Amino acid sequence: MCGDWHLAEDLVQTTLAKLYTHWSKVERSTTPEAYAQRALTNAFLSHKRVRRNSELPSIDLGGDHYSAAGSVDDRLELFEALRTLDALDRAVVVLRYWEDRSVAETAAEVGLSDGAVRTRASRALALLRTELSGPAAARVPGRLSKEGT
Repeated sequence: MCGDWHLAEDLVQTTLAKLYTHWSKVERSTTPEAYAQRALTNAFLSHKRVRRNSELPSIDLGGDHYSAAGSVDDRLELFEALRTLDALDRAVVVLRYWEDRSVAETAAEVGLSDGAVRTRASRALALLRTELSGPAAARVPGRLSKEGT
């Protein structure tokens, strides 16, 4: 969701600390995994609300670097395009398409209605299509191919 491995590790650590302090509540839950996932999503959204995180990591590989048939380049392009989305839109896209969750699961996770998730996902995918080019754009969900129509 966040596009930064170090931040992801920090968010997981924060989530684990919160789960530890509220373990009796987590333990009584019928689905502790869902409780933990919701706590992680909330930690990400809370972190994005804080304005102090304006620093963006960049990759400077210099002149020569290895690229395996463009797949790494496509992934980096996708991460850059995801970074342009609003935090809530990014969470919706990642939960819905990266983690392959249903609309209802995604809506429950981010605290929106099913219709709002569909709308946000549709608009976010449209923005991603405009940001991406080449093979990466073809992998954006919902894009119709000439053969499939």
